[in-house]
Amino acid sequence: MATTKRRLLLRLISVCASLVSLTVAVTAVAAAHELPRDGTVIELDEGNFDSAIAAFDHILVDFYAPWCGHCKRLSPELDTAAPVLAQLSEPIVVAKVNADKYRKLASKYEIDGFPTMKLFMHGVPVDYTGPRKAELLVRFLKKFVSPDVSLLETDSAIQNFVEMVGTDFPLFIGFGLNESIILDVARKYKKKAWFSVAKDFSEEMMVAYDFDKVPALVSLHPKYKEQSVFYGPFEGNFLEDFISQNQLPPTVPIRFETLKLMNDDKRKIVLIIMEDELDEKSLKLVKILRSAATANRDLIFGYVGVKQWGDFVDAFDITKSSKLPKLLVWDGNEEYHTVVDFEDLDDNDQGTQISRFLEGYREGRTIKRKLSSPSPFGFISSLIGIRTVYLIVFVVAVVMVILLLSTRSADTPQVTQDGAEVTEASVLQAKSSGSYRPGDKED
Repeated sequence: MATTKRRLLLRLISVCASLVSLTVAVTAVAAAHELPRDGTVIELDEGNFDSAIAAFDHILVDFYAPWCGHCKRLSPELDTAAPVLAQLSEPIVVAKVNADKYRKLASKYEIDGFPTMKLFMHGVPVDYTGPRKAELLVRFLKKFVSPDVSLLETDSAIQNFVEMVGTDFPLFIGFGLNESIILDVARKYKKKAWFSVAKDFSEEMMVAYDFDKVPALVSLHPKYKEQSVFYGPFEGNFLEDFISQNQLPPTVPIRFETLKLMNDDKRKIVLIIMEDELDEKSLKLVKILRSAATANRDLIFGYVGVKQWGDFVDAFDITKSSKLPKLLVWDGNEEYHTVVDFEDLDDNDQGTQISRFLEGYREGRTIKRKLSSPSPFGFISSLIGIRTVYLIVFVVAVVMVILLLSTRSADTPQVTQDGAEVTEASVLQAKSSGSYRPGDKED
């Protein structure tokens, strides 16, 4: 009898649990149906945020603050992009949340600055680092809902594809290559690059993309006008090594955005520091550097001009008396190496000088040095968040109030009604009894 009752009780508990799960599911579905799908920007809060993330396969969320000037400029761009993104074959919904008001959400997703955008793909957030103009934003986001490998049947299809993908991601085109060969690696790097296979193409395409046999995998970096070709082998790690190393162009101009990309790459960086990277001599030197980079893909080759980014080169002890161009190998952190007798380049046969520099580096004929200021990567990873700014402002305000009151007490003796002079101790006691009330935040 007791056993029967126990079984009935367990069944009752199971039925109740099922009903609860069903109720939650129905509630989530109902909430999802309440969210618009017509291309308008959805306003989210702590009540509907989770249901929105669960309801849409792809949703771009703008974490903003009402007082933020950049947020105000971004808002109309999102309003323009939203209906276009909603019409894609795999729609992307655009939403926004006041992260200054709903701070639990801001804390959960580590929002330290405004605006911050995150693309949620099947519930998984990815930082959006692309452009903010509506047209470019749409082009950038198409990457995330595109096929893993696009099939191109004609020359015009190849040209249209290259034009469509824009310049924000590297592009890989397989000529005479079976789609299945690159499918796995394409899926792995889908968030970082475009992948396609050209099934039929003319000799004009072979000339345009500078390859003379098939199968060939061409890597393009439209933003930097750089490309390279891989003829195999396509098995083992060779294919992935090529794709991994070509996430950056062969020669990389040092900029804030390229430093972020380098931070994800574990290779050492051969760096040339020049006076002005845009003058005629420097442009010729970059071409020579490109040849060296093609033959040494285990290293990143970068260049930067003092005129373009003086604060960056200062970390490498560059002064007005330094002889430029200067060659060094940077580990991406706090150390770099110079090669004995090859710290700088003269104008004679710079290609040979770079080759000997690389030989000296590989043979260990180097001098290890420390950066004279914190690593630029450390600077990037420790950018001051908005909450830190608030804290600093608060502390500065308190200090200023204390200094102001101290000055007044020193310049103007205070006397009580009974004629007694107020002492410094009493002033400090009065200050300590006051309470601070923060005012409205400012942009």
